Formats: sequence, structure tokens, C-alpha cells
Amino acid sequence: MNQEELAKQLDAKDQGVNTNVHQDQKANAEVDAMEAAVEKQGLGSVNMANFGPAVPEKSDNLLGWHDLPLDSLPSRGRFYPEGTTIQIRSAKVAEIRHFSTMDENNLLDIDEKLNAIVESCTKVTNEKSRTSFKDICEEDRFILILAIRDLTFPEPENSLKVDWSNRRGVKHEIEIKREYFEYFDIPAELEKYYSKEHKAFLIKTRSYGEIIMRPPSIGVMSEITRYIKERRDKEQEIDQSLLQIAPFVATDWRTFNQKRLWELEVEMNGWENKKYLLLYKLAEQMKIGIQPEMKVVVEDEEASIPINFRDGIKSLFIVQDLSQELL
Repeated sequence: MNQEELAKQLDAKDQGVNTNVHQDQKANAEVDAMEAAVEKQGLGSVNMANFGPAVPEKSDNLLGWHDLPLDSLPSRGRFYPEGTTIQIRSAKVAEIRHFSTMDENNLLDIDEKLNAIVESCTKVTNEKSRTSFKDICEEDRFILILAIRDLTFPEPENSLKVDWSNRRGVKHEIEIKREYFEYFDIPAELEKYYSKEHKAFLIKTRSYGEIIMRPPSIGVMSEITRYIKERRDKEQEIDQSLLQIAPFVATDWRTFNQKRLWELEVEMNGWENKKYLLLYKLAEQMKIGIQPEMKVVVEDEEASIPINFRDGIKSLFIVQDLSQELL
């Protein structure tokens, strides 16, 4: 341990940063010993091997990681390798500050800021395969972010709300809750092709053989975002038909890059209309995300209320109501 690290541990005693009583007592005893050693020998002469806990604390306990059940996600975990676990933690000040710089008029910047929160506050693990936050399904991202927000702002006054009026013009303030959400259902004609082994749809066709498709991951959509940005920067045309199909035929973000996108664009130019329309329709049916309206019971009547943010998407991590803090 160097001098800077030693100084931080000495300061920790005065600041009272340890909230566990037993750990406080143990840490204070060690700091007392450090102070005595420093006073006697000088800061640069202390052998720090004589201090510190014999068994280090698990970082998970210190960082506050929480398991997120896969079946609570729109994908139900169906497109993740067996044994995958997802953990989340609350957002820190630096991450919220970065999020607050979002340009809400720039869809690419919104996407980048949302991914930054997921990357920092999410941990994906699997004992059998290498995993990353980029393996998370794009449609699962919004639920992850809401769960992270709940950990970051647990106070009831910080809940997300939307303004809504019923048919009689009576105004209501409705809280956005995950339990109000409804997910898209994959139709039975497509569901029968789902392969639990491949975590994808293996679709058998008469004219084009077997087609492998699955809902896109964050990693795949990041490459799509990069494609859009580069085309816009160069003032080049963006192939919208490519964007509608490419995310669903790219089964692994690790092998999906700008070169592969270009190759796919060339391939699509050689497709006959029948093949394009088939894949377009399949991609349309492969929605697993949240429907744009939530079902809420208001005054004993069920209402469909659009999911939106009255203070913009920044309000996910920028507190809406300051009345609890202002005197």
C-alpha cells in the first residue's frame, strides 16, 4: 500500500465512512495502530503488510449488487445462454451526471446515455461462456433501467408519473410501474420455430432453407447506431430496409460489425421481393418488448395510458419533484 492509500485509510476514521459497527471498531483499531506507527516511524517507513483485514470483503456486498430475475424481463430470459445471471446496482453520482448531459433531441445521444447506465450498473455472468452487457436483449434494456432507477431513488416522492385525463376530462396523476406494463406476444406460427438449444428461431422455409433469427441485443443495436451516425456524418443515404431486417439476422454482436452490415446490404440488393417481404414480416412478428400503453385501474375502471415522461427521458435519473428538499 502506498502513501496515498494509507492517508485515505487514516482519513476514513475521522469521516466515519464505515456504516457497519463491527467493521468500524475493527477498522478504528487498525487505524490507531497505523497512526502510532506513522508517528514513530514516519509515513514513508511504515510496513503496511502488518495492517489490513485477513480476509477481504466481497466486492458484491460493498457495491450493492442485486439479482434481477430473468423471467421479469420482456424476453423472459429465453435468448440468453443457460446459467446466465443479471445483477444490477444503483447509479452513482458520476453516472447520473453523465446521463444529465443527454441531448433529448438527438436519438443517437439518448441511446448512448441509456447504454452507459446499463454498462455501468449491470453485471452479466455465465459460468460456461463469456458474457457482456452487450448480450442483453435490446427490448430488456428499458426494464433494466427502470429497475436501476428504483434502486437509485427508492423514496416514494421520486417515483415517475404521467398526467392523464379520462373521458370526462378528470385529470389524474398516474405512477409508472413495471407491474402495469404489457409485453408483445410472439404469434404461435413463429413460436413453433423457437429453439431452446440455439436460443433463437430456426425458421424452415420452402424456398430459402432454414433462416436463423432472434431479437437483437444491445451489442447488435450499437452497431446499427454506429452505421446511422457514420452515414449521417458523411451525408450518405441510410438504407431503412436494411435497418428493419439486419438486427434480427445478426445472432451474435461479436461477429456483427460495419463490414458485415455492408455485406448484408449488398446481399439484400440481390434478394427477390418475396424473400425480403418474408424476412420483413418475420422481424415484425419477433417483437418481445413493452407495449406503448400500460393497463391501469383508475376509479374502478381499466384504462390504457401511454407510457411517456412528462419531464422528458432525462427524468429517469433527474428527480422530478424538488418540493421535498426546498425549504
